[in-house]
Amino acid sequence: MKFKLTIAYDGTHYQGWQVQKIGTGVQEKVEAALAKLFPNQPRLHSSSRTDTGVHALGMVAHFEAPRGAWKLSGRKLALALNSWLPQDIRVVSAGQIKKEFHARFDAAGKQYRYFVWNHSAMNPLIRHSAWHVPRSLDPLSMRRAARFFVGRHDFQSFTTNWAGHARESTIRSLTRCEPKKNGRLFTFIIEGDGFLYRMCRGIVGTLVQIGLGKFSPEQVKTMLAKKDRRIAGMTAPAHGLVLWKVNYSNSVNK
Repeated sequence: MKFKLTIAYDGTHYQGWQVQKIGTGVQEKVEAALAKLFPNQPRLHSSSRTDTGVHALGMVAHFEAPRGAWKLSGRKLALALNSWLPQDIRVVSAGQIKKEFHARFDAAGKQYRYFVWNHSAMNPLIRHSAWHVPRSLDPLSMRRAARFFVGRHDFQSFTTNWAGHARESTIRSLTRCEPKKNGRLFTFIIEGDGFLYRMCRGIVGTLVQIGLGKFSPEQVKTMLAKKDRRIAGMTAPAHGLVLWKVNYSNSVNK
């Protein structure tokens, strides 16, 4: 039997999603909860990795268990797992999935959202989930710049090396890059077929610096063309980033 889980978590107190040699990953906590319900102590296979301090609303993962190991509904499985999980991690939904499903390899795309609080005083209610930028941002400049990220590009200027991992292709396709303003809160919505290490944070950091007047919107084209991390903008802090959802084709769940 194979099961699909959708998981939300506040990443403030975790060293990312994966099981860690030093510190605690979210995966470790969910696997410990699974071990309470399934004697085979299943391992989770996730759609994504998230960095230290990054949050998720729609992380998808799957696991396998012997046939007959769970005879109740997916809703009951989610409730049972949540009873063993800390309050900053929740299984939003659970259910049996076809045996061919793979949370990572079947993912058609992902959406991330990054939150910025743009006011001289930080909103204390969102201090763990939004980046505080006290200087006024220009929304028109950021929206104009964001359009240059949409499409298929080499994003080498917006990613950093991940220690211990070989460099992969840095070409990705974005279908959406949109800053939205609601009062003092900016939400940067970034959606695409895949993301490089710290790519979203590099894009948002650059857009914020454009909003502050450090770069012009048109300089994004040069940054993409140069393929050099040193010429792009800063990397935004981890705590403002949320893995919002993972997209799958309709056929995956059938």
